Amino acid sequence: MPPETQKLPIKEKIGYSLGDTASNLFFQTFILFLPIFYTDVFGLPAAAMGTMFLITRIFDAVNDPIMGTIADRTNTRWGKFRPFILLFAVPFGIMGVLTFTTPDLDATGKLIYAYVTYNFLMVMYTIVNVPYSALMGVITPNSLERTEVSSYRFVAAFVGSLIVQASTISLVKYFGQGNDAAGWQWAMGVLAGLAVVLLFITFITTRERVHPPKEQKIEFKKDLKDLFTNKPWLLIAGATVFQLTYIVMRGSSIAYYFKYYVGNQQLNLFGNTIDLSYEAFTSSFLLSGTIVTVIGAILTKWFSKILDKKNTYAGFLIASAAVNAVFYLLRPQDVILIYVLNLLVSFFFGPVSVLQWAMYTDTADYSEWKNRRRATGLVMAASLFALKLGLTLGGAFVGWLLAYYGFAANQAQTAEALTGIVLLLSLFPAIFGIAGGLLMTRYPLTNMMMVKIEEDLIVRRQEAQ
Repeated sequence: MPPETQKLPIKEKIGYSLGDTASNLFFQTFILFLPIFYTDVFGLPAAAMGTMFLITRIFDAVNDPIMGTIADRTNTRWGKFRPFILLFAVPFGIMGVLTFTTPDLDATGKLIYAYVTYNFLMVMYTIVNVPYSALMGVITPNSLERTEVSSYRFVAAFVGSLIVQASTISLVKYFGQGNDAAGWQWAMGVLAGLAVVLLFITFITTRERVHPPKEQKIEFKKDLKDLFTNKPWLLIAGATVFQLTYIVMRGSSIAYYFKYYVGNQQLNLFGNTIDLSYEAFTSSFLLSGTIVTVIGAILTKWFSKILDKKNTYAGFLIASAAVNAVFYLLRPQDVILIYVLNLLVSFFFGPVSVLQWAMYTDTADYSEWKNRRRATGLVMAASLFALKLGLTLGGAFVGWLLAYYGFAANQAQTAEALTGIVLLLSLFPAIFGIAGGLLMTRYPLTNMMMVKIEEDLIVRRQEAQ
């Protein structure tokens, strides 16, 4: 069996995937808790928070492609991408803790501190995650094998999500003892320490096997032209912006939804009365959803073989968003329906997350097949920018819309503010999710086409040896 078609060992698949567990210890915290930390603990006005999320991405617009080109031009005995995972794991962890630290400053000083720490945190995220994402495109040239690696990766990512959802609020309470500012700092210290260890494991257990064609010259302008004439990449990148805007708006609204709209309740389940605080609601809602998302992620390869990757991504994203829109009709006392709808939304979203990065690596293969040039780092850097743009827009919309509907932290909300919170969880994000799914109906790289591309590239590489 040629080395190009050999299966990766399970140890390497798991080792690679743990890097996404590490990243999601931060990424899920950004989505689920950073907005409510900034408004209810740190003390930022909602509108100022939304504007900060948007402005910081201007810097990232330059930062991501630069990181991709740096990684593509790096050559060490460890490869192009793995060294960055090793060298910047600790700085990444440190910036995570500093971002969730509340300084004793006035309002202006806090705003400046938030801008500085959040910007540097996103720089560290880029330095670690652009090479990490690109690494999946070079550990094997086999498209279906990469889809399986992506399944491992996103199961591990959802494990990271489970850790965040199950432990964060409890850690804040345990370490804070009533002081939420201190609790958040220590809680992030625990999560950051775990993330650093997992990133080291990823570095140790992985190898890089796919290299650019030997005759390829390093030319940034050509790499950039290849990227922006790569139709499959443009489509999945656009869909990623919509997808992340959808999931970030929804995820960032959950804590607000339970704290201010659903509130503390007593749930009668099978004759037993259960007292549920908003914290218990939030954690159990997130945990149950993530468990079902993992099931969907595990079934991704099966769905993709039957429906094709393109159809699975588009159809499941539309289904997830459409079901999510129904939350608009629910009342605070509709607790069972709240959980049932969440399970459906989460299950449909599972394959979407898995396929996203597998399809990005397919677009890198497509670019090499079409142009006889490969720039995996740039492709994945630009892809990560699309992801962070969605993260930014979702976070910005949450801050701005909370302010627009008259949200005021840590007090009873007006009817208008409650309506805004419900819309933020339901209809507003659903619009973006459906738009992303519809965009991907035009994606041209079917499973059959990827088999042909893979076979052609194997022949080329063998001829070049």
